[in-house]
Amino acid sequence: MDAKVRDVMTGEVVAVRRDASFKEMAARLRECRVSAFPVIDENRRVIGVVSEADLLAKEALAGEHAGLPAALTGILHHKEYKKADGLTAGDLMTHPAVTARPEDTVEHAARLMYTLQVKRLPVVDAGGYLVGIVSRADLLSVFDRKDEEIHAEIVNDIILRDFLIDPAVFTVNVADGVVTIKGNPETADLGHRLVTRIRHVQGVVAVRDELAYPPAERSIAGLYF
Repeated sequence: MDAKVRDVMTGEVVAVRRDASFKEMAARLRECRVSAFPVIDENRRVIGVVSEADLLAKEALAGEHAGLPAALTGILHHKEYKKADGLTAGDLMTHPAVTARPEDTVEHAARLMYTLQVKRLPVVDAGGYLVGIVSRADLLSVFDRKDEEIHAEIVNDIILRDFLIDPAVFTVNVADGVVTIKGNPETADLGHRLVTRIRHVQGVVAVRDELAYPPAERSIAGLYF
């Protein structure tokens, strides 16, 4: 099955309240060696995220508006200047926060991080309460899975149990997370569905499809006869 965020997230989270001061946040970033942390309300619901970049805006821009070249002033968004003048987490945070749910797939969380260019996601439950945090390194941990475990899942769980096919029909090799599959699927559709399932096995880096697909006519015939 696809790995879930709950399988890789960190349950102990460094978080701050809306009224946390700039100095408090800067100190906690250094002490805890994190690049960002969630901002929570009095009920521990996530209301935003403060990152190193948010704090850096104050250092780089606060009080320096007049000294910036006109071209650069036009590029910088008003919101960034507003952050630079902020004093608390509520002033500096990015909101609403981009979050993940424990039941989300690792693939979904990775797509969010890549698309939005964020390094970590607060994990919240159905009520919006903070339950963990997941980083890029956490998501990549799914690739630590042993080749032997990947091979066993493909052969026993997918080919035999789910597709009801004798595993001897195929040759499956796994090396450094790369799966090579050979054999003669009964139909082209079956072969493609099998390869697709294997691509989503936890820890699979890539699939080398070396199946000997039957001609299209035979594939259609195989569906009816």
